[in-house]
Amino acid sequence: MKRLKRQNVYLLFALILGAFITLQGCSGGDGGGGEWDTPTGPTAALAPTVTATTPVAGALAVPINIKSITAAFSTAMEPTTLTTDTFTLVCGTTAVTGGGAVTYLTAGNVATLPLPAATNLPIASECTATITTGAQNVSGTALANNYVWNFTTGLVADLTLPTVTRTDPVTTVPGPTPDVPANTAISAIFSEDMAPITITEGTTFSVTGPGGIAVAAMDPAVTYSVASRTATFRPAVELTPNTTYTATITTIATDLANNALAGDLLQPTVANDYVWSFITTDPVAPQPVSVLPLTISPAADATLVCPSTTVQATFDVPSGLRMDPDTLNSANFTVTEPGLAPGFVPVEVEAATINLDVDTGTIATFTPLNSLVEGTTYTATIKGGPTGVKDLANPTANEMTTDFSWDFTVGPATGVCRPPVNLGLATTFGIAATVGVTNTSTAPLTHINGDVVLNPTATCNGVEVDNVGGFGDCGGSAPTINGEVITPLYPDTTTAQAITDDLRETYNSLTPANLPGGTSIAAGTTLGAPVGDPLVEGDNLFYPGVYTSNTSILITGDLTLDAQGDANAEFVFQSASTIGTQTNSRILLAGGAKASNIWWQAGSDATIQVGSVFNGNILAYRDVTMQTDATSCGRLFAGAFTDGLFVFDSNVVSVPGLTTSPVGCE
Repeated sequence: MKRLKRQNVYLLFALILGAFITLQGCSGGDGGGGEWDTPTGPTAALAPTVTATTPVAGALAVPINIKSITAAFSTAMEPTTLTTDTFTLVCGTTAVTGGGAVTYLTAGNVATLPLPAATNLPIASECTATITTGAQNVSGTALANNYVWNFTTGLVADLTLPTVTRTDPVTTVPGPTPDVPANTAISAIFSEDMAPITITEGTTFSVTGPGGIAVAAMDPAVTYSVASRTATFRPAVELTPNTTYTATITTIATDLANNALAGDLLQPTVANDYVWSFITTDPVAPQPVSVLPLTISPAADATLVCPSTTVQATFDVPSGLRMDPDTLNSANFTVTEPGLAPGFVPVEVEAATINLDVDTGTIATFTPLNSLVEGTTYTATIKGGPTGVKDLANPTANEMTTDFSWDFTVGPATGVCRPPVNLGLATTFGIAATVGVTNTSTAPLTHINGDVVLNPTATCNGVEVDNVGGFGDCGGSAPTINGEVITPLYPDTTTAQAITDDLRETYNSLTPANLPGGTSIAAGTTLGAPVGDPLVEGDNLFYPGVYTSNTSILITGDLTLDAQGDANAEFVFQSASTIGTQTNSRILLAGGAKASNIWWQAGSDATIQVGSVFNGNILAYRDVTMQTDATSCGRLFAGAFTDGLFVFDSNVVSVPGLTTSPVGCE
């Protein structure tokens, strides 16, 4: 993507006979994720911006059967200006038309471009979406410049039903969940990008009290955050303490491919409602939201900051509440260049969104699209006040009373800023094996979010795969997949080997010979501790770095990896022998840590035992085995340098960051 031209902005204020005169020349910037031309004139600072899109900018392997794309705006837009002339999609050199009129939702300020119902997008094609300056807000102010973003389609359709991955109040089984503050909104996070109009439909998301009486809601009753896949129901008045309520999301809710919600996780292939209940307690006391200064990253006045840094802030909110994802966007969280008024010309934002963490709902991460400029001081600003960031207290949300800003200076890309691990052609692949895969017929069948490469042996349960992008019959037990299966015969005779070569190069780059200097961990290493034990560094708590075992690594209980506020922080664990988990072990992420930045290099085999929750990418010299109900947010590669078999048993494996991966798997 071209770098955008920017000029300094000069503001001159003069007060003459009570008249306030502003002289202003304006430069171009990116409201997030796409390209902007250089705007001019005094309206640029007031122009609406795009704050989030689906698919996100730069998305890979987008399902070819999506039936809509969306864009959220920083202000209320004039619906009549959002048409198929001002909101367009081109894939390759062909305009995608015939899907119908653009729709606009006031809840969330979301525009949706429908795509043709009867045809799919072309496979493996770069698509370019554009919103022109013909789009205006309700005050008649147009976008300052065209907004453009790109994504690339995969080879397959999305046939997987979306699910609910987290709720607030949390879902407990059998429920109801106790001790929920009476002054909270009710929200749900989905496993996939959803069609916003199906979420805000009046009967999609409801809450009832005793006797099944519906809880009255604000107008709009439900909002959907495009950026965080979050639907929020806001009661019109505070709920009654010591009362049981039931929340329901119906199958009217669909993903972008029109797959209906699978609300019952025991029947993930059947459309059904999602229902949970909770018992209220006394409301939490009002408390102004604030940014915790000790948990901003980079730190205030930090120097020699890596050019590839992300900018992160943790919020302090009343116990039991989360931040409102609708308010965490590129209009309320900006990073500005020298000489520019905070909030005026933002740095490019990856994927046109500010990410809010799934676990706590209190950590916001701003990811620049391009590397920041060495030797430059930047100002990060989080907006307070009535139009700024808020929490989910309801019906009156807590807000920051004033803006919060801090500066940091980018330094040279020294050794401390080691470039991230590069997977090359293997980036979108969740599974690799050199002598095939096996899978049990036990329900639920294994599911893979991502691509698979089987090379040179392309078999599933000993049966040759179909060589058209799937697993074939697999002896009657084929895993389900949001992706494609690459083999020596599909899509050609060279791609599979090229992917395998890149995987082996990545494996080599993580070995002690090529990545020396790791912190030594004790022989026969057992990491982790029982659930609830205090965190002890070097035992059940690790900070970013490279760690080396001269024998094996076994994870027992809970192991926490804490990025300390740096969303780019990498963890590398090198094992001379095996890597594994005991039954029901978990790798937990804290401080902005991402599974995509965690690497486990096994000198022999890797085994994830029954019920374990694994985070991070495994590259194994030989076999990888997943036992019953084990899950992984991270790529799992078998056979780095010898015969490598992959063994499944009712598992879920997801490539971090894919649009089809669960929320929080990034």
